[in-house]
Amino acid sequence: MFPQRPQTDRLSDVLVRMTTPPPPMPSPTDRAHSFNSAAAQYAANRPSYPPALFDAVEELAGRSLSGARVVDVGAGTGIATALLHDRGADVLAVEPGAGMAAEFRRGLPRLPLVRGNGNALPVADAHADFVTYAQSWHWTDTARSVPEALRVLRPGGALALWWNGDALDVEWIAEAAGRIGGFFGVDIVAQRRDGSRTELADPSGRLRFDRREVRWSRRVTIDTHLANIASHSAFLLTPAGRRTAFLEEERAHLLKVFPDGVVEETYDVLLLVATKP
Repeated sequence: MFPQRPQTDRLSDVLVRMTTPPPPMPSPTDRAHSFNSAAAQYAANRPSYPPALFDAVEELAGRSLSGARVVDVGAGTGIATALLHDRGADVLAVEPGAGMAAEFRRGLPRLPLVRGNGNALPVADAHADFVTYAQSWHWTDTARSVPEALRVLRPGGALALWWNGDALDVEWIAEAAGRIGGFFGVDIVAQRRDGSRTELADPSGRLRFDRREVRWSRRVTIDTHLANIASHSAFLLTPAGRRTAFLEEERAHLLKVFPDGVVEETYDVLLLVATKP
């Protein structure tokens, strides 16, 4: 989830041997741009975030979101932005991608959005009480995004980063993750272990992060679950035939575990919060 980690979007445990060689991993730039062509799919199927996450953000930051100025960076289709707004925040969304920004404006026409990215925020100095990144900090260059966050934050303001991660201690999730890891030829458990080290969020050491994990779950149809998987960048850039074949095989596996066609997805949200002196 941090920049030096090859991204496969948090899915794997025990690797499975495959007869077909795994596809080459696309570049981080290609992966970051891939969401623009699948923005509606992303908005409809990606998981949200639980109220307990925002409780934890407030606790670690030492202030309420209600009435706070929040800059939500890498806002995507606005999943986190809408929840921050519902908590009473005065939130400005920042999104670099044209497709994602268009979907944001379609779904949340009353919320302000500007085009930009965390490496060069289009926001005035000392503007924000919070700068937030939901599922997006790993796309930034921390040598630039850390100073930018500090510039935009007021003294005492907080930088909050979070990611939904699959709960790999749940048996069926670990098994599914193994199949996906095998498909891409990667060990995602190792990536999760290495990539979730707190110090990687700011290799410069300028920020001191407090860490919290929040577990939650949602029940969705198998179709929604598979569409969620397919909305991750590695799958978006996989040739359609291979992607479709894998997802159909995955459907058959899931129906053995969930014969009623309803999947209970369990997530561990990793939250990191650092306060500007």
